[in-house]
Amino acid sequence: MSTAIPGSVRPILVLGLGNLLLMDDGFGPALVERLRTRVETDGLVELVDGGTMGMGLLGLLDGRRAVILLDAFRSGSPAGTLSVYKDFRWPAAGPASGRSAHEGNAASLLAAAALTGDLPEQLCVIGIEPAVIATGIGLSTPVAERLAEAEMLACQLIEELREAPACV
Repeated sequence: MSTAIPGSVRPILVLGLGNLLLMDDGFGPALVERLRTRVETDGLVELVDGGTMGMGLLGLLDGRRAVILLDAFRSGSPAGTLSVYKDFRWPAAGPASGRSAHEGNAASLLAAAALTGDLPEQLCVIGIEPAVIATGIGLSTPVAERLAEAEMLACQLIEELREAPACV
């Protein structure tokens, strides 16, 4: 059930998911931190490190026209492979239904949002194939080497979404 004020549009949400204590699973939060120095939020974009809050993030999706999820997920691709889904449809096969190391992964969050009617009009995903999901701090070399490219892709996607007209 939506709790947004009818007719209001909340900023584009850029939501980093993951656990910084599980190496590459910290990709989402690490990317959000990099974006904080590059993205002008100006009330049109909200950057959130969702960590491993799982269902506690459900209210953040409410009333959004666009959400960009940043996460590490296993898809069987080589470590460090970036995937960008600009118009992700839920339910669907893909990253949100893939395996994630943190509880309350993107699939659970999106399934709950679908049930409550809180899925955004546009859902985008930027994900990376992890090399190491194990206790430890810091990204593995294959993931760290792609962080700058992921940042550039995220900035481009944010700009595209800013220019898209909001539905009223």
